[in-house]
Amino acid sequence: MSSEPNGDLVFKALAHPFRRRLLDQIRDEPKTTGNLCEAHPGVDRCTVMQHLRILEEAGLVIAKREGRERWNHLNALPIKAISDRWISQYANHALSVLEMLSNDLA
Repeated sequence: MSSEPNGDLVFKALAHPFRRRLLDQIRDEPKTTGNLCEAHPGVDRCTVMQHLRILEEAGLVIAKREGRERWNHLNALPIKAISDRWISQYANHALSVLEMLSNDLA
């Protein structure tokens, strides 16, 4: 996935701890932008919206307007694609190395 342009956007979006906190907040249920701002009283609304925009550009957040509210929904598919492409392949390799080591020690 990282060979695709969107993969770089996902890695960039996930690199910032505040953006990961925002994703954690919408993991179980969507939240309005106002709810997210209220959860971070030390951060101004403009900054929260900038971070949400980066998450949206990476495809990690889907924003839907309902009247005056903007609801932010998690889209976990880009994270799964990264996991499938990077984490699972390296984990499988590590497991095979451990299995070979275990067999050599037995």
